[in-house]
Amino acid sequence: MIPALMPTYNRADLAFERGEGAWLYATDGRRFLDFGSGISTASLGHGHQQLADAIAEQAHKVMHVSNLYRIPQAERLAQRLVDASFADSVFFCNSGAEANEGMVKMIRRAAYETGHAERYRVITFEGAFHGRTLAMLAATGNEKYLKGFGPVVDGFDQVPFNNLNAVRNAIGPQTAGIVVEALQGEGGIREGSVDFLRGLRAACDEFGLLLGMDEVQCGMGRTGKLFGFEWAGIEPDVAATAKGLGGGFPIGAILAREQVAKHLTAGTHGTTFGGNPLACTAANVVLDVLLAPGFLAEVTRKGRVLAAALDKLVADFPAVFESARGTGLIQGLKCVLPAGEVQAAFVAEGLLSVTAGENVVRLVPPLVLTDADLAEAAEMMRRGAARCLPSASKVAAK
Repeated sequence: MIPALMPTYNRADLAFERGEGAWLYATDGRRFLDFGSGISTASLGHGHQQLADAIAEQAHKVMHVSNLYRIPQAERLAQRLVDASFADSVFFCNSGAEANEGMVKMIRRAAYETGHAERYRVITFEGAFHGRTLAMLAATGNEKYLKGFGPVVDGFDQVPFNNLNAVRNAIGPQTAGIVVEALQGEGGIREGSVDFLRGLRAACDEFGLLLGMDEVQCGMGRTGKLFGFEWAGIEPDVAATAKGLGGGFPIGAILAREQVAKHLTAGTHGTTFGGNPLACTAANVVLDVLLAPGFLAEVTRKGRVLAAALDKLVADFPAVFESARGTGLIQGLKCVLPAGEVQAAFVAEGLLSVTAGENVVRLVPPLVLTDADLAEAAEMMRRGAARCLPSASKVAAK
């Protein structure tokens, strides 16, 4: 008999009742260091006092009124995102998939409104993950996710990541824009090179296309800058973000230049819950923390500490790990053994992580973790790797 909660996930047999900072406490009394952050979402960790208090206070006032009325919390949040980014205007929704879907709609609409109705296709990349709606499954292009859901939504042309020649070859008279992640999280912590991202910006300028950045996972301070594309010194025309924006509370956002945003006039797009007072209150607290002087520099520094620990781990356990990759606090270990086996060994030592493409264990801790947390995580990973050695010996023997 099917369970009441639909079995769409292979859930670990763990349930958590509370958290403090980078730590989670299970219902059976065990304590875990959280290097998964709810899949890069709990940017301020667990039990963050300022965030929890603000949500509780706002919940006692008003949680939802709909976008039929002005929402001061959303107006403030939008202005702060505009002031901190390339954007001129912001649309709020509820999730990363919605933000990406809205971004594609903006790209298509802008082409239509500027006299190019024939331009509706968007170039995306192998290894990407843009969400679970029907259109974003097509944008992602992963056969495993597409299987069984009928005809694939038209309008997406997928090419190899970090390959500018393939991009330029894919541009045609129906191309409206390009959508790319500065760093592919689900795809295996694969970074877009500086030259690649700059080349995409140049190609869009050359051919009159719009550049859209999917910053759902690598945005909101995760790489050490507010948005991942900033490391390449470029600015997109439109960007989608979510996950860490609400620190665990559901909210997504589409940031756009005026030349794109002005075409989404009243009635062309909408959302019931998006930008509600409660979600925007949470996101404003997250920005209070992320935009405080020195905070993002600390994320970068902690990222370097983590990278050094991972490099040593790879050097000391070559039968378990092939390489380390990533930046800031979105990093990963490409494994020799099955990544799920390594992840399980980490859990046995008290460390939570997330698997990703290319047989990678993804490490995405809360941005507020301490140096002591980093040191303890390094020791947990070493013990976890040691647990894997008998299995690694079997693999080598084959």
